[in-house]
Amino acid sequence: MLVTFKTSAHADIIMFGDVAKQLLKMMGHSGTIPSAMVADEVPAALERLKHAVEAERAEEAKPRDNAEQADDQSVSLKYRALPLIELLSAAVRKHCDVMWE
Repeated sequence: MLVTFKTSAHADIIMFGDVAKQLLKMMGHSGTIPSAMVADEVPAALERLKHAVEAERAEEAKPRDNAEQADDQSVSLKYRALPLIELLSAAVRKHCDVMWE
């Protein structure tokens, strides 16, 4: 499943459903798709997402054994979250609602 995030302040962002749900939950949302946030909710959601991504980044920085490092070929959540952080930041600047479906 693909999830599309939309706001009038930024181009649409398309993500895989599992990543989108994870990021929505980090923002303090239930993860329901489709859904939306009104403009007044976006700044707090953006801050929660940034904080959660930083916490995840700190966790990734912890030393791991060589077997875990060799098997880990995935893209970091920090990089997966960047487009959504940009979209939310644009929505905050222009005080716009954010929707996803």
